[in-house]
Amino acid sequence: MIKIVSTEEMRAIEAAADAGGLTYAELFQRAGRAIADRVIQLIAALPDPADARVTILVGPGNNGGDGLVTARMLAAETNALIRLYLLKPRAEDDELFAPVRAAGLFVANADDDQRYRVLINMVASAQIVVDALFGIGIELPLRDDASKLMRSVHQAIHESAVSDDERPINPADPTMKQAASRPYVIAADCPSGIDSDSGALDKNAMMADETITFIAPKRGLLSFPGAGYVGQLTVAPLGVPPSIDGLQNAKHSLIDAEAARDLLPDRPADGHKGTFGTALIIGGSVNYTGAPGLAAIAAYRSGAGLVTVGTPGPVIDALAAHSLETTWLPLAHDMGALSSAAAPLLLREAADTDALLLGPGWGREKTTRDLLSALLESRQTVTKPPQKRGIGFATAATANESTDGGASSAALPPLVIDADGLNLLGEITDWAARLPEQTILTPHPGEMARLAGVETAAIQAERWRYAAEKAAEWRVILVLKGAHTLIADPDGEIAVLPFKTSALATAGTGDVLAGVITGLVAQGLKPYAAAIAGGYLHGLAGAIAARRLGSDRSVIASDVLAALPAAWQMLDGSQRAGA
Repeated sequence: MIKIVSTEEMRAIEAAADAGGLTYAELFQRAGRAIADRVIQLIAALPDPADARVTILVGPGNNGGDGLVTARMLAAETNALIRLYLLKPRAEDDELFAPVRAAGLFVANADDDQRYRVLINMVASAQIVVDALFGIGIELPLRDDASKLMRSVHQAIHESAVSDDERPINPADPTMKQAASRPYVIAADCPSGIDSDSGALDKNAMMADETITFIAPKRGLLSFPGAGYVGQLTVAPLGVPPSIDGLQNAKHSLIDAEAARDLLPDRPADGHKGTFGTALIIGGSVNYTGAPGLAAIAAYRSGAGLVTVGTPGPVIDALAAHSLETTWLPLAHDMGALSSAAAPLLLREAADTDALLLGPGWGREKTTRDLLSALLESRQTVTKPPQKRGIGFATAATANESTDGGASSAALPPLVIDADGLNLLGEITDWAARLPEQTILTPHPGEMARLAGVETAAIQAERWRYAAEKAAEWRVILVLKGAHTLIADPDGEIAVLPFKTSALATAGTGDVLAGVITGLVAQGLKPYAAAIAGGYLHGLAGAIAARRLGSDRSVIASDVLAALPAAWQMLDGSQRAGA
């Protein structure tokens, strides 16, 4: 788990490190080392490393200092042609610039390059460009001189390419990709032109292929639109201890494989299906038959021992042959839509299950909303489970009649609400007060907007704020889906998933996510942990599916389901990415 910080927090962390003996001067050296090491790897991957050409763009601040250290190290350790372009002149006795001069490197200054012809040539002729112009202290929009320079860099990088096709510089290093004839861009700490707190962009912001950020990721690197300019994100800790003031107490975290792995439930060899929990999924309607099936298979693929789907009879007819492991609970319906008459039976069944998922494929009929309302109204008092349930050959009219009107003090099991369950939830008066605490809500931005009573654009503009505020206000675990999905708990913690792929932007993938999370809850994970681990598995499965198919465009929800076993293997450390 990698802590995420704001610009202000990062400055405090650097100050604490300096006070503790890890000086600013040493941080410069370590940052330059991190960039230089990666550039050396990339040079080695070139068809002719001896002919490597590296251009380093150097700003006037600390970010530029990182670039100067990188240049000195590359000059000492490689045979590459290293050239520097300075936005502002540096004093000859500058402690970071003097070694560059001593190394005899070519240095150009923007002050002497009024039309940026030298800049354009230096960038367009390079194979690797290091962006060390502006770091976390940038103010947007850029000033005129900086904006014009950035525009010229953009022109040199992107208009010099002869093709938009992406291919690796060397097939042995598939992480290093670039459009034909254009340089590969590495950003030092933060791509120039991105607000490191909000992710806002200058119109001429640098689009990096890779960003190496120092000590901890900044929130803006994981917030769109800026996140779309980051490329591959790597964190270089620079030796700053995780226990340092400001880092240890940061409440936002980027989830990596190690963090997700640590959350997974045990899988004892002598376990049985009861050991691994029971999940009850209430979903489906005549117009959305597939959703509960996707969720059920996903819950099984997450490791749940037994999964039951409660749904109208016509949905069972459509799905039963496609989900052989699922057990079925026929529910009362009105013209194929779940009916409030199903509530008594569902409350009995819920008393004997470990996790309950509501919403996949529901539709938005009033009778289904009334069902949801009845379930939430009864969350503190559910009817007793029957002594024995028959094999289920009941009509829609009689399947849900109560045979035992007695009451129990048991509450609803841990609850996950997804899809139209969320849309209907927002139509219920005082709905948040009626939810059991730690309920998991899994909205996409549109559903979140309806719950919050704002426009979708407002949610997208301030995802972090809305996730934190509403999780606290509603006392829920909130999974705000999208690129870099945010998972917020009521106490202000936010976990951020590393995945930003359009492979998951297709119908049914949300049902898969809800099923995975529900299956993990059924196995005993706490709701926040289940949401994080389930979200990571789901995102990883989406990435695997896209790689298998060769494109994000072709992935459908069933492909993500099929990739879940490989995601488990990778997360368990027994298989490499891309298998």
